Amino acid sequence: MEDIIKIKPKRTILIVDDEKPIVDILVYNLQKEGYDTIEANDGEEGVRLALEKKPDLILLDIMLPKMDGLAVCKRIRHSLNVPILMLSAKDEEIDKILGLELGADDYVTKPFSVRELMARVKANLRKLDIASENVPKESKKQEVEENTNRLEVGDLALDLDKFEVKVRGEVIDLTLREFEVLKYLAKQPGQVITREILLEKVWGYEYYGDIRTVDVTVRRIREKIELDTSNPKILVTKRGVGYYLSTNKSSN
Repeated sequence: MEDIIKIKPKRTILIVDDEKPIVDILVYNLQKEGYDTIEANDGEEGVRLALEKKPDLILLDIMLPKMDGLAVCKRIRHSLNVPILMLSAKDEEIDKILGLELGADDYVTKPFSVRELMARVKANLRKLDIASENVPKESKKQEVEENTNRLEVGDLALDLDKFEVKVRGEVIDLTLREFEVLKYLAKQPGQVITREILLEKVWGYEYYGDIRTVDVTVRRIREKIELDTSNPKILVTKRGVGYYLSTNKSSN
């Protein structure tokens, strides 16, 4: 009897950059890795193609004609929960932080190593593969025990099948990366997790000490789940060490 081989659909990557040599290098290397590519040369075209084609991942330059990459990121993030990797010749901390706060998942500074960029693309797409594999088939949904696909920690409730987070019963809109951070912490409630471990386990590769990425993502999450971000009660900082999820429920 022949085995049925499951063929994964090709992933499509949207490249939004106005520098043709950069686009050509990215297209060549991405297609060599087996990805389909779409190209946009300005911000407005990037938004249009993102919303029309719904790519699996976006490589987005900051310095773009018509609409800059930060504005593009903000517009796309309103409608799509797709991984966005910012590309920029700038190496200023403020640009990186702003890009991440607007919903980007990653940030790569030009000139970049093609090998490193490919590794980051693969790491972000791997999260999508894991996410799709974790969704149970319709026929099996009734058989899955609730405790295997739900996590509850204090005021947080995570549905791992729906990729949904509720805080005190209210559904919160998170990016996939933000969800993955909470899921990792929720699997170890009350336990302090270092920034380095979060980078390795959630982002999927070494960041070479760039732990600000974790701090910015945590700040974004807190803005969505905390009543008072200056005094967080759910996603708590252990100064000098890392973060943990409180197991306490609020009295409200």
